[in-house]
Amino acid sequence: MTAIKERPILFSAPMVRAILEGRKTVTRRPVKGLGLQWLEDFTPEYVAEAANSLCPYGKPGDRLWVRETWYCNHSEVQKGPYLQPDDMQDLDQAREDGDLVYAADGLSPYEQDQPTWRPSIHMPRWASRILLEITDLRVERLQDVTEEQAQAEGACTSAVESFQAAGVDRPAGFAFRDLWTSINGDDSWAANPWVWVVEFKRVTP
Repeated sequence: MTAIKERPILFSAPMVRAILEGRKTVTRRPVKGLGLQWLEDFTPEYVAEAANSLCPYGKPGDRLWVRETWYCNHSEVQKGPYLQPDDMQDLDQAREDGDLVYAADGLSPYEQDQPTWRPSIHMPRWASRILLEITDLRVERLQDVTEEQAQAEGACTSAVESFQAAGVDRPAGFAFRDLWTSINGDDSWAANPWVWVVEFKRVTP
């Protein structure tokens, strides 16, 4: 039987919270380094088939382990490299004790004196608490996102409510646009780039 492939993927703290709350079930990432003319020249069917072999995040059935901003107070981890300590095998207990913590959860009072958070890019596999399974994959233009898909992107609830109160027709779409530009830059939405659309579900690590 073919082994399930796993790859890391980075998420910001707000997006981690959205995943944990069940509000985020899809992510869009810019298509890079492929010579984007192939997206323009071939049929949608060919592009869809090619996406499964070219997407750097994998294909349906593959899994993504989430890298997020984190901290571990174990002396061996603080000194680096970030290897799992022999006496920290029960990670659920380490999280419960506050020995392994995540910025997305906020800081409780007794954690205020902790050193600087470790960047998500430095999170090792053993410290990851969120595992996702890819359920669907495609490529499309960024601005083709539907209102339903924008909601599944997990944009800030208060932002969506604010646009609703203002009478905007597609409040989740506008909230997602603001989220996208906050990450990728002010001109990134107008550029309407090709993006990988990766749908996923949470699975038990």
